[in-house]
Order: sequence, then structure tokens, then C-alpha cells
Amino acid sequence: MTDARYLDDSTVRTFEATVERALDDRVVLDRTHFYPEGGGQPADRGTLATDDATWTVTDVQKRDTIYHYVDGDPPSEGTTLRGELDADRRETLTRYHTAQHVLSAVLLDEFDAETTGNQIHTDYARLDAARDRFTETDLADVAARMNELVAADTPVSWYTMDRERAEETLDPERTRIELLPDSITELRIVEIEGPDGEVFDRTACAGTHVEHTGVIGEVTITGRETAGQGEERVRFELG
Repeated sequence: MTDARYLDDSTVRTFEATVERALDDRVVLDRTHFYPEGGGQPADRGTLATDDATWTVTDVQKRDTIYHYVDGDPPSEGTTLRGELDADRRETLTRYHTAQHVLSAVLLDEFDAETTGNQIHTDYARLDAARDRFTETDLADVAARMNELVAADTPVSWYTMDRERAEETLDPERTRIELLPDSITELRIVEIEGPDGEVFDRTACAGTHVEHTGVIGEVTITGRETAGQGEERVRFELG
């Protein structure tokens, strides 16, 4: 099983690893900082290299373990590699993911609108929420509150929590633990501090995040549309 080191440190961009398995178009490494697609966050891109060859990482997927898809014939088992992430892509996706958490928290707090889905891209993100309709004034107020938190540059942290304790302490509308398989007994919690020093948001998440909200950058809500009966889709971009 690959050691998913991106869970502990989202800032690493280069690392060494050994190929444990080589398949037709992908490899399994003993450790990785490449994030696999999941939770609305696209997979990292980058390269794997030896002194003599370089492979482009075209996709990363997590199934029974983490698979790194590469162009051309993959490196053989036992090969020691240098992994290098596309740093700009990772930074952008990380900023958007934390911003999505902020948006989810604001919508739940201000409108009791629970997040029902989200998708992050490198140039925008969208979030679906349980709400009949947001007005332009609503969205302007939401953006203002998000940018207040960005300006406050508050800490973002992550840690693990026993599932039973999480079920007792986390807001079930924000973290729908009941949807997770029973086999998951420990959760990774991402916590954002508010300007007042209290917890602004706390939810289970395996994605990558910034360490301070100021890194997110200015948030602009670019529009809304109906995503289905009783659901609104909000789109936003980061400056």
C-alpha cells in the first residue's frame, strides 16, 4: 500500500520513491506526494525520473492503492525515482479546495444551505448547495464574508480523529459521515480558524489545503444557476 504523504504535508513538490509494481501504463510507488483525483479535486500532474529517463505523470487514481499513470513504457519494479509535481497546478488546486471549504461554511452558516457537490478546476470552481435560489445580494454578501476571512489570514490545520469521536463532535450537516463506508474508522479533519480565534469550519477531507487563508487570494463569485430541484450551483474564481 502506497504511503500517501500528501495527507501530512501539502507543501512538498519533490520526493524520492521506489516502484513497487509496474503495469502496462501505470506504476505503484512505495510513497507519493501526488494527489489522486477525489473529493472534487483533480489529480496532480508532474514527472517521475531517473538519471537516464523521465516519465510524464498523466493521471493519478486511487483504487485499492494509488496508481500513477505515465506516458510510454513504465519504469520497472525496484526502480528508484525522483517525483516532481507540477507546482503551479498543485498550488492552484490547493487554493481552490480551501476556498471551497470556506464557501461551504458560509453558505451553511448564513442560509442553512448544505453542500451537495463540488468540482474544482485550475481556473474556477463550482459548488452545489441545497437552496431554492441565491439572489445577487446574497452572493455579494457571501463573497464579502469569504474575503474577510482571506484578509484575516487565519491558520488552516489538519489532523486525524477517531470516527466515533467525529460523529459525536462534528456538525452532521457539514460532514456527512454516514455516507462513508463503515470500514473507515479514522478521519482526516481539516480545520479553519476564524478571525475571532474560534473554529470557522471543521470537516473531514482528504484533499490538499493551504496553511493560511491569505494564500487563497481574492474570491470573486462569477455566477449561479439552478442545479436541480431545490439546488443552486455557485461558481467562483480566485485572484
